[in-house]
Amino acid sequence: MKNVRPAAGGECRYRHDPAWSGRALATAPGATHGGVAVHRDGEIYCSTDGPRSIVVFNRDGEPLRQFDPQWAGIHALHFAAVGGEEFLLCTHLTRHRIVQLTLDGRLLWQLGAPLESGFYQNASEFKPTAAVFGPDGCLFVADGYGASVVHQFDPQRKYVQSFGGAQAGEGQLRNCHGLTLDTRGPEPLLLICDRRNRRLVHFDLAGNFVGVPAENLRRPCGVAIFGDHLAVAELEGRVAILDRHHRLVAAIGDNPDTRQWAQYEVPAAAWQPGICIAPHAVDFDLQGNLFVSEWNASGRLSKFACRADLAP
Repeated sequence: MKNVRPAAGGECRYRHDPAWSGRALATAPGATHGGVAVHRDGEIYCSTDGPRSIVVFNRDGEPLRQFDPQWAGIHALHFAAVGGEEFLLCTHLTRHRIVQLTLDGRLLWQLGAPLESGFYQNASEFKPTAAVFGPDGCLFVADGYGASVVHQFDPQRKYVQSFGGAQAGEGQLRNCHGLTLDTRGPEPLLLICDRRNRRLVHFDLAGNFVGVPAENLRRPCGVAIFGDHLAVAELEGRVAILDRHHRLVAAIGDNPDTRQWAQYEVPAAAWQPGICIAPHAVDFDLQGNLFVSEWNASGRLSKFACRADLAP
């Protein structure tokens, strides 16, 4: 196990982009308790709890379109492709389901609670916070606000198994909030934000515990990978950038006022440009610029421009 600590040598440098962030705020997106995903064409998709549901911005932070209000309350979203066709894989927390949407918001399929897992007496106890596909089409779903386990489904979306559990021990997870497929090593692994245990955890694609690459984090919520680097949205006022050895190489928006950390109700008048309050989701564009969605009642989205050579 490794604590997050500064790396020897150089560091990655970012600067807050107030113009982009200001334009995004001016759109009044609604409360943000969701995700952010950057398409390869540069468009930024942000989910909200308000009637604008998912708002799509261009590279300059100007709103292009929004999804139907029925998609309000999506907690996490990311792009995936099957047979060359792209779509959004989303955890619809407020509706207790996983959905696959076209890029204009049309429903392709939905998946509710795996009652056969034995973790639920009724479907409303299923509270998914993140989902990702494995290389073979298997689906992994983190029930971060419910049973605190990860469910695995086969490529036909048939239930396979569950792993984790709401404890602090090895191979267990307390509030498995975010996850992604980590392909930086010799074999792909699930990288899970074990939020209440303040650590990142690796599992293999058979559901076996592999290790804890980073701990003593500030309640990690979401992760994104760019080349060898990893961005971690920490609910307690910071986005951490870790290198492939999980050493801290940048602390973005680090908030010195601990009273603001993880506070949902902080109004816009109390925000400081470039200083985070409650980072909830992150994603990179193809140039390494970072987009951050915070847990905030007013709705807060920010861009941090990359000033380092982070070539993938």
